[in-house]
Amino acid sequence: MPHKWKSAWITGASSGIGRNLAIELAKKGIKVFASARREERLSEISKISENIIPLVMDVTDEKKLTEATKIFTEDTNNLPDLIILNAGISRLFTVDNLDQNYDLVKESIDINYFGVMNCIKIIIPHFIKRKSGHIAIMSSVAGYRGLPNSIAYSPTKAALINLAEVLKSELRQYGITVSLINPGFVDTDATKVNKFPMPSMVSIEYATKKIITGLEKSKYEIIFPFFFGLALKMMKIMPNRLYFYFVNKMVWKK
Repeated sequence: MPHKWKSAWITGASSGIGRNLAIELAKKGIKVFASARREERLSEISKISENIIPLVMDVTDEKKLTEATKIFTEDTNNLPDLIILNAGISRLFTVDNLDQNYDLVKESIDINYFGVMNCIKIIIPHFIKRKSGHIAIMSSVAGYRGLPNSIAYSPTKAALINLAEVLKSELRQYGITVSLINPGFVDTDATKVNKFPMPSMVSIEYATKKIITGLEKSKYEIIFPFFFGLALKMMKIMPNRLYFYFVNKMVWKK
């Protein structure tokens, strides 16, 4: 199915999945506003394609974010058809280390959740006025249930899953499409630092293809790899006693 977007805005586009998405969408002739905090990385990616426009911004800084996005809000010709809210961090540690890592919890909430909220607060009024637009939120299969080692990560992804459900319900009347992206483990710089087994790891090329294909089909939930994602999704309906037994026996190792 051919894409229907002339322009896109991708947050967290300086590395990982965001970077690859920007490159692949630009290849399709889409004008991509690639945003992130790292100016040097954005400069590098903008040299790959003339369709990639770098925007240095921090999704946690409301004032600067509002200023940076005036390129969309004050010129409707630049208002993106698709926004992929991909900016996020993964900070993994156990609850017994919470006191010395509490700042990481707050940082995760600020970036992973409020970073998304700050962006949609700016863009939604314009999408509603135009009565079109596509919002894609990058969450994770880790948001289906609370997982060990993820006190700073899983709750933020669970919040994004819930947020996408709210947006899907409320924005349909305005002709706005909402997609939720729930990847498993993807081979990126972010996952290379993990010191635990990561089953069903997929390449960044595989992840990018799955995401773009799903978005082109206007799918609500894009989950991959399928069987690993399905197994974690089934945990949502698993009785609590069975879930915690499984976690203690198969996942959690002290």
